[in-house]
Amino acid sequence: MSKGFYQMPYPVNEEVRNYEPKSKEVVSLLNKYDEMYHQKPIHIPLYIGKDKITTDLKYPVNPPHDHKHKLGEFSMGNASHVEKAIECAMEAKEKWSNMSWENRATIFLKAADLLAGPYRDEMNAATMLCQSKNVFQAEIDAACELIDFLRFNVAYMQQIYAEQPESADGILNRLEYRPLEGFVFAITPFNFTAIAANLCAAPAMMGNVVVWKPAEAQMYSAHVIMKLFKEAGLPDGVINMVVADGPTAGDVVFNHKDFAGLHFTGSTAVFKHLWATIGTNINKYRSYPRIVGETGGKDFIVAHTSANPMAVAAGISRGAFEFQGQKCSAASRVYIPKSMENSVLRKVIEDVNSFKMGATNDPSNFINAVISETSFDKISEFIDFAKKANNAEIIVGGRCDKSKGYFIQPTVIKTTDPKFKTMCEEIFGPVVTVFVYEDENFESILQTVNETSEYALTGAVYSQDRYALELAMKKLENSAGNFYINDKPTGAVVGQQPFGGARGSGTNDKAGSYLNLLRWVSPRTIKEALVPATDYRYPFLG
Repeated sequence: MSKGFYQMPYPVNEEVRNYEPKSKEVVSLLNKYDEMYHQKPIHIPLYIGKDKITTDLKYPVNPPHDHKHKLGEFSMGNASHVEKAIECAMEAKEKWSNMSWENRATIFLKAADLLAGPYRDEMNAATMLCQSKNVFQAEIDAACELIDFLRFNVAYMQQIYAEQPESADGILNRLEYRPLEGFVFAITPFNFTAIAANLCAAPAMMGNVVVWKPAEAQMYSAHVIMKLFKEAGLPDGVINMVVADGPTAGDVVFNHKDFAGLHFTGSTAVFKHLWATIGTNINKYRSYPRIVGETGGKDFIVAHTSANPMAVAAGISRGAFEFQGQKCSAASRVYIPKSMENSVLRKVIEDVNSFKMGATNDPSNFINAVISETSFDKISEFIDFAKKANNAEIIVGGRCDKSKGYFIQPTVIKTTDPKFKTMCEEIFGPVVTVFVYEDENFESILQTVNETSEYALTGAVYSQDRYALELAMKKLENSAGNFYINDKPTGAVVGQQPFGGARGSGTNDKAGSYLNLLRWVSPRTIKEALVPATDYRYPFLG
């Protein structure tokens, strides 16, 4: 039982290592990468309760940039494993939810410290190997963002619990933040190790138990996440990691009476399908499930005539092509004024031609592989479509090669149609499309930006004219949940830019803020009369 209100350490963002050539940090990380690349093939089990389960059905673990090399394999579960995970979660629920909040917090603070220290290279190297992130992209994701999620969420948890109602004379009011009545199902994507861990950890931190289905392409770093949480002292059954066929897992989870919440990052189509399934099954549940999702994006950059052309070009090169454009926030459509066309596009072409592309163990490679052959084929189809179109041209890039790894050269398409296919549809790869508008049409192009896409995740406006910026902020008010001024539309930092969008981009519950944690509690108001009334008569009765 708690004997005091404990003040947790105030978080600061984890310092990002720059991994400069020959620095001790880059040498240490690359040595770890080399060790993990050449080690005896690993096996990644299911983590259910206290057990690490090996199944008969196994899938290989291969680097996307070297897909013929087998790092190991992971076990694929079935419906019985999902059922067992739910059972173990519910068995762990009472003890975990009754644990004092500061002890739950301490587990995740310890995980953050372990990740900042002895687990840093292993987590980053696993992300480099199987998600094909370069040293810097792995560092800002797998290490720094995850550390920040863990530390800042503890502070937000304390903030939430401390928020209490006023009490009038003769009564005492309290607000109790209960975990949800049931289990939370977390479905996570391949592209961010930090997101995968946070979608499990955030509900668990608030006293919930979790069944976690990671992406198959992210299994190596998912394995390291579970090792990290276990070493930090997370009790058995609180987070259960089960990889299984999506429809199979969904059939078990969404028909279970104790299903209490979905924490999701992935495609818009899948999220809509899951929402509809939950709605259809609503009478099966003890309570209305919480549905939290971050989905697709078709993120924009708009340049005003007053913008700095070199800043716009850098925003495109970084915003569209870092991590091969596989960020849901990546710039995918760009609108530039005609007077700026030559200066911006000349610089972008120069940048793209200077990019080195290859494996992640060479830190000089800015571009690495896309995640899978399926992704490679999909992105290639968009590029082929642009090559054949009479109202678009590829001004740089466009080459694709999957002989050794799934490599797609960063590609810039220029179109004369603001509703061209690649201006509207999500690609999730290193492809950006540019539309050039007449200088005097800035206001009307803002309306085009607003109406072009079903998504509303991120967007950026470049301008040195404050009137133009104010106009853009108003016209694009509902076009992006994360809005950037004179900066690329990627790179949200926990505690600084809470992340999430609306429309087809999700429920905008802002990961990296207290708003997300509030979705994982069910408040109970407690009113206690210190001196109870003994007569029903009020004074107005005389």
